[in-house]
Amino acid sequence: MRLIVAGGGTGGHLFPGLAVAREFLRRHEDARILFVGSRWGIESRVIPQTEFPLELLPIRGLKGRGLKGLLEGLYGIPLSLWRSRAIIRRFDPQCIIGLGGYASGPLLLAGVSRRIRCAVLEQNLRPGLTNRVLGRLVDRIFTSFRESADYFPADKVVLAGTPVRWRELPEVEREAERFHLLVFGGSAGARRINEAVLGALEHLGEAAAGFRVTHQSGRADEDRVRQGYASLPCEAEVLPFIDQMDRAYAAADLVVCRAGASTLAELTLFGKPAVLIPYPYAAHDHQRLNALALEKAGAAVMIVERELSATGLAETLRTFHGDAGRRRAMGEAAARLGRGDATERIVDECHALVPAWSRHESGAAPGPAGKEAASS
Repeated sequence: MRLIVAGGGTGGHLFPGLAVAREFLRRHEDARILFVGSRWGIESRVIPQTEFPLELLPIRGLKGRGLKGLLEGLYGIPLSLWRSRAIIRRFDPQCIIGLGGYASGPLLLAGVSRRIRCAVLEQNLRPGLTNRVLGRLVDRIFTSFRESADYFPADKVVLAGTPVRWRELPEVEREAERFHLLVFGGSAGARRINEAVLGALEHLGEAAAGFRVTHQSGRADEDRVRQGYASLPCEAEVLPFIDQMDRAYAAADLVVCRAGASTLAELTLFGKPAVLIPYPYAAHDHQRLNALALEKAGAAVMIVERELSATGLAETLRTFHGDAGRRRAMGEAAARLGRGDATERIVDECHALVPAWSRHESGAAPGPAGKEAASS
């Protein structure tokens, strides 16, 4: 089997695609799977460290980059379409899965024009413009929220959930006497969250000594955040990027984070209580809508960024620190929303699109031959 996984830009787009690709590889020891993305996206750093090959397109996002950035972005679109056609001719995929993000568009358009089976993953409640347009052209749209179906042709929509990177969390040592707080603002960090958490812990005074914090700062803020913790009484581990996120989740009593769809899928699958601070500039306000859905279900607390303050966040942390029953109830509510079969469901549906895959499905875990085929 030959599959292209296209798109990325952020971890929220990329990591579900990695989960799907690995499930294909688990089922097909002879699978050839190619990732295609942008040289400016997170995929350019993450995929080379995996078992999958990567091709890069000269496409960039257009939003928020000024006139020069807009011209550069527009210039990259026809070049990326041309390169996408060349990649498809050379690799000859039987299916293309678009992950969202600006790099998915050229591959899917080129694939549709070649009558290749195509699908998109839409993790957000309100889809962006690219996926709304592509949704009318592709064969399947895999959604995470029931409400997303209103934006697509009904006969193409499959409510599958968001694939996550792990089937279960590892066993880790927990410190009963310390409250473990996990903080992250996405794969690149978030300065506003960094500042608010440091300010909140400072506001807690000596009570912060009861906290143990794992804090993903982003590379740009790493030194600033380390310096901030140096004057606080809590124990803190500051990382520019958390590679072992499953271990960080496993240890956490409470999570403070953005509200990207992949993050919410992980929180709900593993039943983690959270304080969600949606990214205010997300397209179509999708992070706030995502967070609102969890808050209504009792699975999280949402603080919109314009209302975020160190004193307010300190009181929220103080409340959760002292109320294990509330944390437990919120975690149970989150777990009721989790979908553990999203990855398998998406792969099953792709098999239905390409019947030849089902006829040759081995069901065996990939050995060295599978990895070699995927890397060729």
